[in-house]
Amino acid sequence: QVQLVESGGGLVQAGGSLRLSCAASGSINSINSMNWYRQAPGKQREWISVIITAGSNTAYADSVKDRFTISRDNAKNTVYLQMNSLKPEDTAVYYCNAKGARNMDVWGKGTLVTVSS
Repeated sequence: QVQLVESGGGLVQAGGSLRLSCAASGSINSINSMNWYRQAPGKQREWISVIITAGSNTAYADSVKDRFTISRDNAKNTVYLQMNSLKPEDTAVYYCNAKGARNMDVWGKGTLVTVSS
């Protein structure tokens, strides 16, 4: 099994930056991709970014492209989401997600990001 723990959320003013972390433990060799999702109040959960384990390819939702950057530190088994130029509409609970072998689909508990105007 894989366990995921997010951290780094908080309150920031519009235009500011935050870096989220997602620490993975357990059967990490089974992970094919690490994703970040977010869920704003009253809205459905939204995929925002992925980093592929093999090759480190990345992709972003249009809503965060050119503002957010996903990266990873293999030595620390940690994936990061650097968020710049934050907007009030980025306010949400941010979730880390791992997908992999045997239909793995694991979620962290989330970390709250609040962007004030």
